[in-house]
Amino acid sequence: MNTKQSLTEGNIIKSVIIFSIPFLLANLIQALYGAVDLMVIGWYCSPESVAAVSTGTQVTQIITSMVSGLTLGGTVLVGKYVGMKKPEDVQDTIATNLSVFFLTGLLLTALLLIFVSPILTALKTPELSFSLAKQYVSVCAWGVVFICGYNAISAILRGYGDSRSPLIFVAISGCLNLIGDVVFVKYFHMDVSGTALATICSQGISMILAMIYLNKRDFIFQFRLKNFKISGEKLRELAYVGIPISLQECMVRLSFLYLTSVTNRLGVNAAAAVGIASKYDVFAMLPATSVANALAAIVAQNYGAKQFKRMNQSLAVGILFALPFSMAFFLWAQISPESMIRVFSSDAAIIATGVPFFKTCSFDYLCVLFVFTLNGYLNGRSRTMFTMVSCCFGALALRMPLIYAACHYAPDELGIIGTVAPAVSGIMAVYTLVYVLHLMRRTEK
Repeated sequence: MNTKQSLTEGNIIKSVIIFSIPFLLANLIQALYGAVDLMVIGWYCSPESVAAVSTGTQVTQIITSMVSGLTLGGTVLVGKYVGMKKPEDVQDTIATNLSVFFLTGLLLTALLLIFVSPILTALKTPELSFSLAKQYVSVCAWGVVFICGYNAISAILRGYGDSRSPLIFVAISGCLNLIGDVVFVKYFHMDVSGTALATICSQGISMILAMIYLNKRDFIFQFRLKNFKISGEKLRELAYVGIPISLQECMVRLSFLYLTSVTNRLGVNAAAAVGIASKYDVFAMLPATSVANALAAIVAQNYGAKQFKRMNQSLAVGILFALPFSMAFFLWAQISPESMIRVFSSDAAIIATGVPFFKTCSFDYLCVLFVFTLNGYLNGRSRTMFTMVSCCFGALALRMPLIYAACHYAPDELGIIGTVAPAVSGIMAVYTLVYVLHLMRRTEK
């Protein structure tokens, strides 16, 4: 493919930056995806519909996080076999990956349709929005196969050395979603079902276009029914690498949901301030998550090619590339947190309540940069069990208990509550760095 980039040769700084930028742009578009749904519903529908989509997207985001974590295992394995120059293993990995995720999509669809009511009850969905939220999630459930398919194809391409094609596919999907939202909601008056239908249609069209495009190019795998098969050996490898990544993604999402649920009890102003901060978290952490995913592919290829020095250098380059973006959000929060809050609310009480929280929680923008990039390096080396245990420990043993303690003993001090996230991320960064340096010394011998 013309868009394939060699990750095992050439200038390492150029390789990391050029490969990471499409990741960053694609993740930005995906982050805007849910925001567009909510905006259109806010323009043309009732507050109950807005609450329903807001709650429903939390469910779909958990599914997306789980799927993207699993598919990252495909990125790592494809990258490793590309680096080892084993095309047959690359083909077997792709075939297994796509087959497994098609079946996974069907299973998740069934589970969502069966358990949609208990899930929404557990999320404390308001009674007035419950039926609308159920409609939204039920329609979205039919598109889970497309979520799995798109993420699987994108992960394979990135492991193969192509990060630009997935950007094109997600850009097409984003444009179609915006058009579909307006058409179905404004003109067809389909309310929350309309925005859900727009979502699954745009994802489905994007996935089909991706398969047609790749079949017309000199890609290593052709999308033909006879080529879809499951290799037991590759399935075990995908499970070993992908399941831990998926679990760590879910743990991160769970800890953020827990913060929201706890602070919701502290009053409207506190809940609004934390909710606004969570929107900035997504964008402030995009560079770190994008570089981390890019590093997984770069490290995997170089590890397979036994280019250990280049593999280790990519980590340093990735951190330096993402640092200015994270620093910009951090400085904004330190210098003018009021202006950040005013983007979403001009209420004086919310601004006054939120300023201390923004000033402390924004340190996490810097801390997670190191956690995510170090984890990306480890994922590329298939050390996913360490990253899984680390994320579970950070979420369950540190972040959630500390959030509970801070909210219990200092409910009126959002500034103190805001210190939990950066403190935990700092601890995780330290012990992960120690482990990474240990691995680097071993490979250099």
